[in-house]
Amino acid sequence: MANFTISLCNFPFILLLSSSYFLTLTLATEPISSSEPKPLNNSNSNPNPNFDSEIFLLGDAALAGGGSYVNITRPSVSSSGLLLRRKPFKFIYGNLSNPASFSTEFAFSVTPGGGDGLLLVFAPGDLGSRLSAKAPFGINGEDRFLGIEFDTEMNGDMNDLNANHIGVDVGSFVSLAVGNVSELNLVLNSGEKLKCWIDYDASSKRLEIRLGKVDESRPDNPITAYGIDLSGMWRDEDVYVGISSSNSNGKSSQISSVYSWNFRLRNVPKSMHSLPVNPRGYLDGHGKNLSMDKQGVCPLTVLAGMIFVTGCGALVAFVVLFLWAIIISRHTEFPAEFPAKPVDFRYEKIDVVVEKDVNGVKK
Repeated sequence: MANFTISLCNFPFILLLSSSYFLTLTLATEPISSSEPKPLNNSNSNPNPNFDSEIFLLGDAALAGGGSYVNITRPSVSSSGLLLRRKPFKFIYGNLSNPASFSTEFAFSVTPGGGDGLLLVFAPGDLGSRLSAKAPFGINGEDRFLGIEFDTEMNGDMNDLNANHIGVDVGSFVSLAVGNVSELNLVLNSGEKLKCWIDYDASSKRLEIRLGKVDESRPDNPITAYGIDLSGMWRDEDVYVGISSSNSNGKSSQISSVYSWNFRLRNVPKSMHSLPVNPRGYLDGHGKNLSMDKQGVCPLTVLAGMIFVTGCGALVAFVVLFLWAIIISRHTEFPAEFPAKPVDFRYEKIDVVVEKDVNGVKK
């Protein structure tokens, strides 16, 4: 009876504890983006010139190094964060003949481990609402997003080449174009600072991705490229862009850091039809991925060059000889020639008479 009385007295406490447990479990499954975004550049302090002014921090993303850079994830499992550019943009601003192109570059590092890596993501609507600790790269996928992944985990189901690659994702995390970072003698999750350049040209509908060390100049060749019509995909919708990361596999405490990020829009009329950022082609006619061509000497190119040079040399020699012949002919005097006329000869018969004197001597 006493035990029964104690249970009745403790029943409200047990009920309250159970309610708190289920409430905590429910909140844990909600997107991390329910937290209020924090501006990276606080108006009360000196702004960081390495970042655009409209960048905000969501999830576990936080300033580090005295505010000089950002750690997107914490060294714990199921950590995720997002650098969000709060100012949206449109690929078409009412003028169908003048779609927007963009160029963006950022410096980053990823510590060793088997986490997801980094993702540069474009999507219409509220990008922050898609942040989730359980999703790949911390972003819940939907059918109209563009992602450039810097993947440090091998997943064959996602068309991953290895655990050190860059992929282009459209609408899902199954990569449509893949570039092997190992071919550049780089490792994404080595902790080394790397820099990425991403360019989209609306006139050629070409997306190019370049990667190098942070202290090196922009590479001539992209590591991968893909053909896509983003203006046709989103038209005049508001599009947001961000950099996200997560340890969604629950096995890693990888830290992803970003040291600088700049994003620029440009509008070029279709009538001007600008060339791609890199004039050498890296896509076929169907817009499929073509990985970076290694620089080298092609024998056919050398042969064609030799033939071209030889032909030019022969043409120059011919012109020189032709001009020389003309000049010489103008300054050379030839003796006058007289036409040969036939001469008539007459033959006459002459009779010779020999006379003798009385002595028999001829006269």
